[in-house]
Amino acid sequence: MNRQKSILSFFQKASLENKSSGERRPTDSSVRQHDRNFTAAVNPPAPAVEDVRGTDTPPEKVPRQVLPATFASSGNGFAPNLFESIMHKFVSDGDKLSHRSQSSDDSLCKSSSPLCANGKGQHQEYEGAFQPMVKNTAVSLKAKANQLKPIEINDDVVGPETPGMQPLASHAKRSRDDESKFRSLMDSGKRVRFLEDSPSLNLTKKEAEVASRFEWLDPSRIKDASGRRPNDPLYDRTTLYIPPDALKKMSASQKQYWSVKCKYMDVLLFFKGKFYELYEMDAEIGHKELDWKITLSGVGKCRQVGISESGIDDAVQNLVARGYKVGRVEQLETSEEAKARGANSVIQRKLVQVITPSTTVEGNIGPDANHLLAIKEGSTSLDDGSVVYGFAFVDCARLRFWVGSIDDDASCSALGALLMQVSPKEVIYESRGLSKGAQKALRKFSLHGSTTLQLTPVQSIADLVNTEINDLVRSKEYFKRSFHSLDYVLSKVIHHETAMCALGGLIDNLVRLKLDDVLQDGDIYPYQVYRGCLKMDGQTLINLEIFGNNADGGKTGTLYKYLDNCVTSSGKRLLRSWICRPLKDAEGIKNRLDAVDDLMTRPEIVSHIAQHLRKLSDLELLLGRTKSSLQLSGPLLLPLLAKKILKQRVKVFGSLVKGLRTALSLLLLLQNEQPLTSSLTKVFKLPILAGSDGLDQFLSQFEAAVDSDFPNYQNHNVTDSDAETLTILAELLLEKATQWFEVVHAINCIDVLRSFAVTSSFSSGSMCRPVIVPESFTGTDNGGPVLKMKGLWHPFALGENGCVPVPNDIILGENEGGHHRTLLLTGPNMGGKSTLLRATCLAVIMAQIGCYVPCESCVLSAVDIIFTRLGATDRIMTGESTFYIECTETASVLQNATQDSLVILDELGRGTSTFDGYAIAYAVFRHLIEKVNCRLLFATHYHPLTKEFASHPHVKMQHMACAFKSKSDGYSKCGEELVFLYRLASGASPESYGLQVALKAGIPENTVKVASNASQQMKKSIGRSFRSSEQRSEFSTLHEDWLKTLVSFSRIQDSKSFNEDDLDSLICLWYELKAAFRSGKQMF
Repeated sequence: MNRQKSILSFFQKASLENKSSGERRPTDSSVRQHDRNFTAAVNPPAPAVEDVRGTDTPPEKVPRQVLPATFASSGNGFAPNLFESIMHKFVSDGDKLSHRSQSSDDSLCKSSSPLCANGKGQHQEYEGAFQPMVKNTAVSLKAKANQLKPIEINDDVVGPETPGMQPLASHAKRSRDDESKFRSLMDSGKRVRFLEDSPSLNLTKKEAEVASRFEWLDPSRIKDASGRRPNDPLYDRTTLYIPPDALKKMSASQKQYWSVKCKYMDVLLFFKGKFYELYEMDAEIGHKELDWKITLSGVGKCRQVGISESGIDDAVQNLVARGYKVGRVEQLETSEEAKARGANSVIQRKLVQVITPSTTVEGNIGPDANHLLAIKEGSTSLDDGSVVYGFAFVDCARLRFWVGSIDDDASCSALGALLMQVSPKEVIYESRGLSKGAQKALRKFSLHGSTTLQLTPVQSIADLVNTEINDLVRSKEYFKRSFHSLDYVLSKVIHHETAMCALGGLIDNLVRLKLDDVLQDGDIYPYQVYRGCLKMDGQTLINLEIFGNNADGGKTGTLYKYLDNCVTSSGKRLLRSWICRPLKDAEGIKNRLDAVDDLMTRPEIVSHIAQHLRKLSDLELLLGRTKSSLQLSGPLLLPLLAKKILKQRVKVFGSLVKGLRTALSLLLLLQNEQPLTSSLTKVFKLPILAGSDGLDQFLSQFEAAVDSDFPNYQNHNVTDSDAETLTILAELLLEKATQWFEVVHAINCIDVLRSFAVTSSFSSGSMCRPVIVPESFTGTDNGGPVLKMKGLWHPFALGENGCVPVPNDIILGENEGGHHRTLLLTGPNMGGKSTLLRATCLAVIMAQIGCYVPCESCVLSAVDIIFTRLGATDRIMTGESTFYIECTETASVLQNATQDSLVILDELGRGTSTFDGYAIAYAVFRHLIEKVNCRLLFATHYHPLTKEFASHPHVKMQHMACAFKSKSDGYSKCGEELVFLYRLASGASPESYGLQVALKAGIPENTVKVASNASQQMKKSIGRSFRSSEQRSEFSTLHEDWLKTLVSFSRIQDSKSFNEDDLDSLICLWYELKAAFRSGKQMF
């Protein structure tokens, strides 16, 4: 009590409720296994796990008692869990097994366990959690709200799978070990046996016996819990059918293990006894991934591998890092405690956690957020091919949920944007409720994300109505600690019903993974993919190499890598968010640029900021983990794990307090710097830091408490009172959770702005502050949107000899020379056209996230959408040809582009025949310049286009210059060599110089000479058409339309019959005539 009073004295509180929270005894509700049971109908019924008794688990060393005895399970209303000892004697003599099973049945209700207290042999608390799955199992999602059934991917839905669901082969080790290394492993002196299913193997008597006893695991006989075979479209890889006769022959430990494993076939299951062990197919993975030795003899008499308690944490993290889902079945009591309940009692065990790559919170997570995403596809009332997607995703480490919806079309461009923004590590979706186009998008973007993406198809996502999901959330008290209520979040979502279904599916999956604490403690927010930001779909982010390069998918040579000078992991995550969602508001962009300017003028402040940031841990993760420690549940209730978990939580809390002190010190330092503070506070909000009500004085009390109670918090020896002490401190600290999150966000913003300042100051080329023209100055009356960049260079594409690329000027929109909003770009292959197009888009993105741009000067009207059609790629695995991809991306441009958009089209129409390709390029180009009137960069090798639109007032002709020089080696018969100048020049290029590029690529000169002769013959044969094409620059089809319009106007007697298209054509004709009279040329 004295200790309690000393702690409370730091906070000057008269009293606290629940002072003895650390001595609370676990109640039924706090440890109740979530009701996920399958209703089993078997004849004859399998004996219940809690009715099985045995003493086949040898005693182990009892660890030192750390917490009060009240933390251990007792008879006071706490029903012991059903997991017992390690799987000793997995394969016993058949007679002995039958005798043991019979004796267990005879003494069904003689056990001292309180689970048999009902007198009828019915299971109570844990019946559903540990009932082995057998044939004729039925599932009612209406009755069991938390049931989620992953099933096999369709044949037409290929892509990454969870490694635990793949065939038993090493995906990581196989990729890094070549064939010879594998053979050397097989020939080594280690005593390793692989039990294969091939009949050609010469099995020993013992191996044959083991194989016969686990014949229901044989690939030729394996079934899911409903009795389906793997070739069944509804086959569920996460469950296993165990024949009733096999259950009868199992020992107590076997039944404990298989009652869990049959529901978690996609999870590597560690079973705790004297060691943590993997069995059968999991043992094979343990051997292949971690090189553990497989044994067929010993206590288990089955294939097994194991590791001591000291190495289990590292083993789990290694397996999770390689893409596996890993579960841990822990002991609820010691062997002495089990014997105290009865001579034949079995040690109780429980599946306490399942760790996956998308939900891990331990270890070095790094700058990439771990997101688990659930998607639900819905329909709309429209018949235009539009579709709705509801989604929900979670970051378990930061205890944050997001819910939202998007409207999309057949191109799945918005879905691609969502996947690139969220960058999930795992996606849950309905395999039969998701269209093939959406499934193709999932496979496509799983190859281009910043992390390896696992696709988890399920039979149904939350087959519940919204009211049932709402009732579930309220009854389980999910999101009870959230800043926002679920109703508020859904009010911000347009298609809230579809989004609610996705949230229900996410909840189901988290409950299966034993993450109820995350659901209860998590904050929930609405998420809008495009609102208030520059829109870039997933394909645009790929084309521009924003997060992954097109060579190997790595970060080298990407915009993210170029801008990333951040120090903290949370700062890197915010940088990614800013790049995905650039601002459209000119005032917001200006505020960020002002902050960057002030930082660039104070390099000593930038240095101090970096020094403070290097001392910081990941405060977002520490806040999340501290928040999750408020309720003592889950593994902490297990007395054998209490010491380790308490020690970890003390370390987390101490690190959080020290880290917040470093963050406050930095913010207090910057408050004294003007005008820097004024510009920074326009970018983010700061809570009150100084004074009696400030965070500085508030945090000082916690620093004193940590120094007093946990002086060595990095390696603290926990005592009986530490759990209560830690809970009180955490609750009091998180009373100001909102202010602490504001502090963390401010630190993240400072880290990103500092990164922009460093990039702008130390870039290899010229950088300038962009001038963002307000929207009020870019209307139709003022000439429309503008884009003027002088001395533009690609920020991370090096020129020859590692020099900065050749700078060029890009001017689109209102300017002194006319109204050119479109650049028709020609030039030789490899001449730099694509690089120039990408550089323009990258400069716009950098400007609108608040960074300096790689130019000498930049004036820009904010862009609302960037569209790109770059490169020639196909997707064989998704059945999409090069031309199909071109048309899909172009369709998205035509349907969604506006006057404020920036459109980049590179060599449209090259994936089909020359005539079809040219026709499509012509029609698309004309539509964009006459109907959409956006800022457009159009690169092409269709030179007739330059003749068709040479006289158009909105089109500017330019080309990438090149030259010829004499060859110095004298080896080639050709006297000249093509040299690329990478400089933008006026007018159209005379040709594409394809033959010269072919020579540079290594095609033999004789072949190129034949091609040259064929080219000359083709020009002669269709020379008349070429001459006709040359004349189109004087009178094109555009002029024909204008002439027809003029004639039609002459026949109109009523001015009300005019339409906008006719008036636009008259205006174009007026500009053309005006330009013709100025130059003195003849129109007709």
